[in-house]
Amino acid sequence: MCHASGIHRPSERDLRGLLFCREDIVEAVPWDRPFAEPIELPKGKGLVTLRDAALYITKLPKAEHDAKERQAAMQALLLVAEHDGPTMFARIGVMRALNRHVERVFDSSRKDHHWGRRKLARDR
Repeated sequence: MCHASGIHRPSERDLRGLLFCREDIVEAVPWDRPFAEPIELPKGKGLVTLRDAALYITKLPKAEHDAKERQAAMQALLLVAEHDGPTMFARIGVMRALNRHVERVFDSSRKDHHWGRRKLARDR
């Protein structure tokens, strides 16, 4: 059921039914849109479509439901599906939610050295 204002944020129950309501019109959401590159999961499976990602995130343990990364991923998925946005936004949100415990570390051994770099005329 839509709110009086006509704006409705789908709940997980709406998401499972894959319907949303806007201005008293119920229409199907394009959840079958594929990502440009599938999101690889640890157990070898992949998330290929928006629907796969949404169902995977809704099945996460209850302890992870309140994580801000998970909430942001769900919001990105809904915005992309409802407003026909670029799937890359949803992919980034899901990747951040999946990798929220991974700490980024700078690896100095990968840094390219700039030996023999051309010098400017003023530095000669």
